[in-house]
This record gives sequence, structure tokens and C-alpha cells, in this order.
Amino acid sequence: MEKLSSSLEDYLETIYNEVQKNGFAKVTDISRILNVKKASVTGALNSLTAKKLINYAPYSSITLTERGELMAKEIFKRHEIMADFFAKLLLLPPEEAALNACKMEHIMSEEMFTRMTKFSEFIQKYSAENKDFQDSIKNLY
Repeated sequence: MEKLSSSLEDYLETIYNEVQKNGFAKVTDISRILNVKKASVTGALNSLTAKKLINYAPYSSITLTERGELMAKEIFKRHEIMADFFAKLLLLPPEEAALNACKMEHIMSEEMFTRMTKFSEFIQKYSAENKDFQDSIKNLY
């Protein structure tokens, strides 16, 4: 799939979350969530429309195309895996874990993400079976 800028990934992920919650997204909600001006949202929506990732017309609801939904799911999955890693293994508070995941998801290579995911799965499986290991992780911090 085509690589988007960090900013467009954030817009697509926000639209995905709003569509999951409400069945559609609105410019005003995206503006509020991302803390940007409506004009910035409109510019991003035009770019995402041109890339055939969303269905958008001025003053109407925003939905994802099939391609847009696939891409948004990947972005969301990446974010969730990273936030989970930060919260469960680094024991960061959920808000801090989510904030860091949002920042890092855009700069991490595919190889690093793959390795981090496998490492996280391994550690979580191992720690679930080993109470001493769980305690050791908690005692690190």
C-alpha cells in the first residue's frame, strides 16, 4: 500500500475511529480531536479523497472507501500494538502509552515494528506463565 505522511495517517486513523463510533466522521469532530483548524481538515480530506481513501464532499459526512478502511485498520493496529507494548511491558500509564504510540508509529520501520510485535508477544506469553517474571518486570520501574 501507498505510504502516507504522518499527518494524513493521523487524519485517516481519526476518521476510522469516528466511523467505528458513529458510522461516519464530520469535519468539526476531526478538527476538535486533532486540535487543528477546519481549513486544515478540509485540505487533508481533499488529499485523502484524491488518493481514493475516503468518500468526502463539502458539508457532508465522511466515510472510508474499502481501500481506506484497509489502510486505516493497519494504522490503527500498529498504534494499538505499540500502545499495548508501552502499557503492559514498560508499565506506562495508558494515556502516556497511547501518546507515545501515536508519535512513534510514524517513524518506526516495518522491520522494527515486526520485531517489537514478536518480542511483545513472546514476553507477554512468557510472563503469563511465569509469576516471578511478572514481578520482576514490575520491580524494574
